[in-house]
Amino acid sequence: MRITQTMLSNNMLNNLMNSQVKMDKYLEQLYTGKKISRPSDDPVIAMKGINYRAQLAQVEQFKRNTGEVNNWMDNSDAALDNATKAMHRLRDLAVKAGNAAYGDEELQSIKAEAEQIKLDLIDIANTKVNDKYIFNGTNTSEKPVVFDEDGGLNDIDPTNPVMIEVSNGTRIQANVDASEIFDQGLFDAIDDFIGLLDRDGTEGESVDIGNTLDSIDEQTTDIINARADLGARMNRLELIESRLADQEIIATRTMSNNEDIDFEVAITNLITQESLHRAALSAGSRVIQPTLIDFLR
Repeated sequence: MRITQTMLSNNMLNNLMNSQVKMDKYLEQLYTGKKISRPSDDPVIAMKGINYRAQLAQVEQFKRNTGEVNNWMDNSDAALDNATKAMHRLRDLAVKAGNAAYGDEELQSIKAEAEQIKLDLIDIANTKVNDKYIFNGTNTSEKPVVFDEDGGLNDIDPTNPVMIEVSNGTRIQANVDASEIFDQGLFDAIDDFIGLLDRDGTEGESVDIGNTLDSIDEQTTDIINARADLGARMNRLELIESRLADQEIIATRTMSNNEDIDFEVAITNLITQESLHRAALSAGSRVIQPTLIDFLR
């Protein structure tokens, strides 16, 4: 086979071009910090990267969901805490009203405070956060506690629970059902107590508050139980958040191992390829035969 000067020149140019392509690849890796810049560079890495990104995006969405659940639960817990304090204060007032030394004037003062506590409990039941009523289930646009023209409480139907997915296949209830707490029984207990204070008492005679105390204690227990159930769900949510944090770290690390370059290896490859390219240029200069023009200079 006859090797011509043209063949030598073309091979040299092709090899130099391939060397420049490799140098450009290593430079781009250093610029971007990624092993590939387009799927065609390595389809396997590209496909794995898509899967890892989808997994990470799912974890990030679940973390946003847990933030929404925390918002519901924190506000619900704070509202129930205030409701519990209000009921404890109402019980203290009931105990005071049973004191025989209290006259009509003192009882009227207790009545005025009891009425304000009732209004406060209504406000708590109708707590609104981010333009949503948090104690009315999925029907967040309407108040859960509404009184009719005669002052009676409209019936509160059991609300649809607000279920939010916080992990793959795991949904948790974010709300507290108002129908189990701020029901007719709660406000009847308060109204009965206020009604006792309206009786025309005689100095030295105590108000019979035995049944009222039992009713107040029963309603307070319902609020405490609802808060305990909420606390259990909050504890479970903390465990889920911990798992999501671990999953995010693992997914991020796995994606980094798949896509990110090892800078030490990339720099070594670039320096090596640069040396090879210089050597190829030096060798190539000897391949090109001198022409008549070289002797006419």
